[in-house]
Amino acid sequence: MFLQSLSLVNFKNYPEALLEFSDGINVFVGDNGAGKTNLLDAIFYLSFCKSFLNPIDSQNIRLEEKFFLIQGTYSKEEKQIEISCSVQQGQKKKVKRNKKEYDKLAEHIGQFPAVIISPYDTNLISEGSDTRRRFIDSIISQFDRTYLETLQRYNKILDQRNALLKQFHDMRIFDQESIEVWDLQLIDSGKIIFEKRKKFLADFIPVFQKYFDLISNHKEQIYIEYHSQLNELNFAEELEKNKRRDTATGYTSVGIHKDDLIFLIHNQPIKKYGSQGQQKSFLVALKLAQFELIGQLLKMKPILLLDDVFDKLDHTRVTHLMKLVSDHAFGQVFVSDTDIDRIHKVFRDTDIDQRIFKVEGGKVEQAN
Repeated sequence: MFLQSLSLVNFKNYPEALLEFSDGINVFVGDNGAGKTNLLDAIFYLSFCKSFLNPIDSQNIRLEEKFFLIQGTYSKEEKQIEISCSVQQGQKKKVKRNKKEYDKLAEHIGQFPAVIISPYDTNLISEGSDTRRRFIDSIISQFDRTYLETLQRYNKILDQRNALLKQFHDMRIFDQESIEVWDLQLIDSGKIIFEKRKKFLADFIPVFQKYFDLISNHKEQIYIEYHSQLNELNFAEELEKNKRRDTATGYTSVGIHKDDLIFLIHNQPIKKYGSQGQQKSFLVALKLAQFELIGQLLKMKPILLLDDVFDKLDHTRVTHLMKLVSDHAFGQVFVSDTDIDRIHKVFRDTDIDQRIFKVEGGKVEQAN
């Protein structure tokens, strides 16, 4: 699978753009703020029906315009498939496959997989547990429809339970039978999600460690720990034990919505003890492991999007990373960078087809 062409109308800083791509390496080169990342975001949109930068669709419409349209033509299993995503002010987002609109956007997830490595990935280290949960949820949801549906169901049940707890608190009452209805459903969904997360991470962590070793040249010891209350506690018993406290706070304090991933280097939190280069290598290895596992499970190579990956990586780490990326095993790759000379130097020894696009002020054209 690869993306043959991309068309934009009123998307972010692009009034219009039409690009045709190589099935190998495609590079967007330009100054900061020129719109390189916006092109990667448009490709991401076609895979996930949303931006990786701004979750509010209407804010991705070009200033003073009322809609945006992204269209992409893919080659998949020797067929051409057109995907379009459009957003109009005040209307529901529309995603179409060969001009037929999806009934549910979830039906599209995993059909055209993509993995992005971006400076914004630092949020996985610097921010709270919800960011890391979203990371593993987004991976598993691409290849396991049951997981996605169960997760959506769990979140709806959690919202209902929290609303009921708040009502108990405000009215100074407690109804055991009412809360048990939601508890039973929360337990059933939560156990499924917990077991699937645990199984996925058992497969994911060794692959992640392999890529980190390749990028860092086996110099550092790293690990990921999966922290979940369900690892050691009985979900039903803990919900029962904490009902009164939950009523006082209006929030469910036990469940898989409290899970977290702990990132370690030399047995210490990488957030505190990792250098910028080590943290960047850690994040890149996470995403390359994501790429490999999704490819194996979906039996197709995702599109790999590399946004400003050279930042904060020393020459040795860049060399190891680009050696990996230039391998034919990675399929179609999109890269953004500010330095065209560096791009030529990095990719000059690879035999994969390449196209370089110059990006400037909302305009883009092929440079080679």
